[in-house]
Amino acid sequence: MSKLSSLISTDAVQLYVPAEDWRSAVIAAGELLVQTGATEPEYTDSMLATIDEHGPYIVIAPGFALAHARPDASVKRTGLSFVRLANPVEFGAGANDPVTIVMGLAAADSTAHQQALAALAGVLGDPVRRAALDTSNTPEAVLEVLTSEPAQVQAAAKPTPRHAADDGEVDLSGTVASKGHILTVCGNGVGTSIFLKNTLEQVLGKWGWAPYFTVEATDTISAKGKSKEADLVLTSGAIAESLGDLGVPVEIIGDFTSQQEIDGALRRRYAV
Repeated sequence: MSKLSSLISTDAVQLYVPAEDWRSAVIAAGELLVQTGATEPEYTDSMLATIDEHGPYIVIAPGFALAHARPDASVKRTGLSFVRLANPVEFGAGANDPVTIVMGLAAADSTAHQQALAALAGVLGDPVRRAALDTSNTPEAVLEVLTSEPAQVQAAAKPTPRHAADDGEVDLSGTVASKGHILTVCGNGVGTSIFLKNTLEQVLGKWGWAPYFTVEATDTISAKGKSKEADLVLTSGAIAESLGDLGVPVEIIGDFTSQQEIDGALRRRYAV
């Protein structure tokens, strides 16, 4: 059974929701968290304030936003909500705009929801299930997509890693001597950074590098202190602007579900 099944019910799924802008779209996702007993209304205010402060980093994939805030007293239990909009809205998220789906995430602490986010990453990374989220006509159908086992999708052929010795001289400018540690960063360190961490770990696993690396999801404030111990930082464009110069390479990831995009970022930094 999917880890998502314990965090979302049909009562927390709403389709064809009208929204004039990104703010009203996030409010709709927040209201479902309140109605299903996951949060108090103040949590929705915190989600909006987070976006006001850090920008649209919650838009982690084309057409998809994961609204969330830090765990606090307004969270009664860890839970998720799902809103599909009647019409797409712009979040100011560049290539990931416009957004058609907003999920609300309420985390009671910094760890309880991590397995659920890993499961959600699997849904969004599966082209069949991701498409089904856009077309399912009932809350029950959406819940089935979210909690069912992954569809058997033919994986694209994975390119063989290219090593420096294969091509003679390779431009190593911008590459790093590895410390075996990578940071994924978001505004709060409990939502999109964990999502990005999960996808990165999948890539490292495919490369056979997972035993040699630790990946840490963290927030913008903590990242400034932790970056000196890391090879590089992976984050969104909006968060990268707020981080400034960390003294280590920062790779901007547009689609947090894209193993191909993260694969490319790693190849640039490690001369693979």
